[in-house]
Amino acid sequence: EENAEITLDVSLAYRDDMFDDWEEIAHAVELRKLKCTFGSPKTLDSEGRHYDCDFLPFMEIGSVAHKYYLINIRLPVNERKGINVGIGEIKDIRLVGIHQNGGFTKVWFAMKTFLTPSILIIMVWYWRRITLMTRAPVLLEKVIFALGISMTFINIPVEWFSIGFDWTWMLLFGDIRQGIFYAMLLSFWIIFCGEHMMDQNERNRLSGYWKQVGPIAVGSFCLFIFDMCERGVQLKNPFYSIWTTEVGTELAMAFIIVAGICLCLYFLFLCFMVFQVFRNISGKQSSLPAMSKARRLHYEGLIFRFKFLMLITLACAAMTVIFFIVSQVTEGHWKWGDITIQVNSAFFTGIYGMWNLYVFALMFLYAPSHKNYGEDQSNGDLAVSSGEELQLTTTITHVDGPTEVYKLARKEAQE
Repeated sequence: EENAEITLDVSLAYRDDMFDDWEEIAHAVELRKLKCTFGSPKTLDSEGRHYDCDFLPFMEIGSVAHKYYLINIRLPVNERKGINVGIGEIKDIRLVGIHQNGGFTKVWFAMKTFLTPSILIIMVWYWRRITLMTRAPVLLEKVIFALGISMTFINIPVEWFSIGFDWTWMLLFGDIRQGIFYAMLLSFWIIFCGEHMMDQNERNRLSGYWKQVGPIAVGSFCLFIFDMCERGVQLKNPFYSIWTTEVGTELAMAFIIVAGICLCLYFLFLCFMVFQVFRNISGKQSSLPAMSKARRLHYEGLIFRFKFLMLITLACAAMTVIFFIVSQVTEGHWKWGDITIQVNSAFFTGIYGMWNLYVFALMFLYAPSHKNYGEDQSNGDLAVSSGEELQLTTTITHVDGPTEVYKLARKEAQE
């Protein structure tokens, strides 16, 4: 029949020895809507031909800590209640299993084990450089440090414990860790651009970015609620899927649409701010010819490094978007002839390593500088005027100022 529903009486059990009794993990009675097509006309001549049905979501478990698993599937029939009536004659059932293979697991565990101390070391070094300053940390430095903390939260190799413990919440925990990092990364980009906009009055205050950070918080909260409705329920019932009912599908789509709208608003804000930053910094380049040679070369290098960092940021964001699209479109690998390309594995490790390198480079390049590029380094060249000094340096007068790029950009509007 059209829009026929199939009722599955399913259970999942495990054992760790061939001679042990099976212990039941979960049992449920689930409804699934069949989406089937019949390739031939529905006549007597087509009797016995098979329908072509779409795959149905069956179950998802967060860890595989036992050696043997048993899946029991029953199709009970009750004509009085209309259970499994009108679904035709079942000839076979095909199960498709998606799992994390051993080779990827070794690489994944090794990367997390190696990168965790690496990011921790650069974080300690970065914060030590900040504490050596005679001033309080500025907002940009705090946000970079918070980004390092969120990256470390992802890096901590708690997956090692999933080998000996049946932690079914690992998938949900991984989604939460990844969501925190991406929310922190999106907030960092907004604040990073805002702190380099030289004609902006609201500086060094988180409250000045509520219009941009607000949509990020709302979108992240919507995706968190969606994840809890899906994988949160699967902690008790691994056969549950929010997409199996009309109400669940509409609710899930509503959360995804709201998150998508917030993401579009975010990118509009970000593109506008990036345009303003590049315009302002390009305008400041007109002041460079009047400087001494040493200072001019120094600030030309700073402008080049800032623009280069922005281009690297856009490239990293593009790679992440491509990763999400490819991971949704493909089935995990592409095959050309006898060569199989593990796309998802390569993207997972590549994107993960890329973001670690990005955060590492941010903390390394934006650690407060202890160098002084004053007029004494002009080597006899024409000294810079006081007006130029105000335009291209911070209002903090002591040597222990912010980073050099931050010095270049942090000019108050009234100056």
